[in-house]
Amino acid sequence: MAGSDENHPAMIGPVNVQGGLRAGVGKLTAATGNNRRALSNINRNVIGAPPYPCAVNRRGLSERQTICGKNPTIPVHRPITRKFAAHLANKQPEETKKPDISVPVSGDSEDCSIIEVENYKSNDDFSVPMFVQHTEAMLEEIDRMDEVEMEDVVEEAFVDIDSCDKKNPLAVVEYIDDLYNFYKKAESSSCAPPSYMGQQFDINERMRGILIDWLIEVHYKFELMDETLYLTVNLIDRFLAVHSVVRKKLQLVGVTAMLLACKYEEVSVPVVEDLILISDKAYSRKEVLDMEKLMVNTLQFYLSVPTPYVFMRRFLKAAQSDKKLELLSFFIIELCLVEYDMLKFPPSLLAAAAIYTAQCTLSGSRQWSKTNEWYASYSEEQLLECSRLMVTYHQNAGIGKLTGVHRKYSTSKFGYAAKTEPANFLIEARF
Repeated sequence: MAGSDENHPAMIGPVNVQGGLRAGVGKLTAATGNNRRALSNINRNVIGAPPYPCAVNRRGLSERQTICGKNPTIPVHRPITRKFAAHLANKQPEETKKPDISVPVSGDSEDCSIIEVENYKSNDDFSVPMFVQHTEAMLEEIDRMDEVEMEDVVEEAFVDIDSCDKKNPLAVVEYIDDLYNFYKKAESSSCAPPSYMGQQFDINERMRGILIDWLIEVHYKFELMDETLYLTVNLIDRFLAVHSVVRKKLQLVGVTAMLLACKYEEVSVPVVEDLILISDKAYSRKEVLDMEKLMVNTLQFYLSVPTPYVFMRRFLKAAQSDKKLELLSFFIIELCLVEYDMLKFPPSLLAAAAIYTAQCTLSGSRQWSKTNEWYASYSEEQLLECSRLMVTYHQNAGIGKLTGVHRKYSTSKFGYAAKTEPANFLIEARF
């Protein structure tokens, strides 16, 4: 068994500090000596690196370490880990040091070599090892990549606005993204064509504006839900886009559309007599009910449409809005309900532009975060055209006859939003 274990690697014992290897492995002494010389040569190639704790230091020996053996070796450095390589890269060139190694005392196996590990000095005639150059270049590239990645994180990051509602079943966090993707696809087919008024022979854009401005006041007096107003306007436009109406019946179309919207959205629906009374008894009950039948049949009972209000709530959440921003955003978008020209914009863009305009109005500068852009799917450039029109309507809100929205939002209930100074700089930026 002694002969078989003699050459087995597992049986090689540690170096005996009194000289040589343990008994039983003497046959490997010469080979070990050669290996030591090879390691010594290798270690001389890495001495350009700063001193690092080596094996002898970890054994707790003194600063002047004594290693016994025929061929003394320089302490082998640890493998270059990322942390160690970063340590190398951070050292200044003038601080690069090499060990000052003393000459062996004697060649006797019983003698020991003294290795200096405390004083490392740099020499100009000793070039920086190749591996250090490569390591420094690699780490510089990694640092640049890390800096770019950190900048991207800062610039591109957006807030998960649904994270706080994961335990709220009414927030339907699991389906909310799919719902709004469906709304974006459905909005194009649930809006009236922006040029439908050309098909009407007895009414025009101005008459439509007067009707909607009046309905906004009716909606306010009846204290109806916000959703009801936006659905009312949608029903009016979609009906007028496919059915010709004389001007005497235009108000009847308006009150009937509000009745249908109330039945769809409200818990407590105004009675028909209240709508007739608010219309100054211009129509009878039968006329209202007949118009209701005509309207739902013309629209094929398609009342579940994504209005601007649907997107307003989502985008305001993305904007992390407060009450002031919310009221100003709704003031701006209600001004757009009266304007026929705003039909060329889809409801989602109207909502996003209203919030963008409100943010710019309150801050005095352009404000559109990555979170807003992510959830609205509109960049700031895509909103500018619509936003500038909104600023114009804001400027003229209290002028002329169509001032229903301005009066509504000039009350304390709506935070005096109409009295906010418009974001004139958005218009001036064009010139």
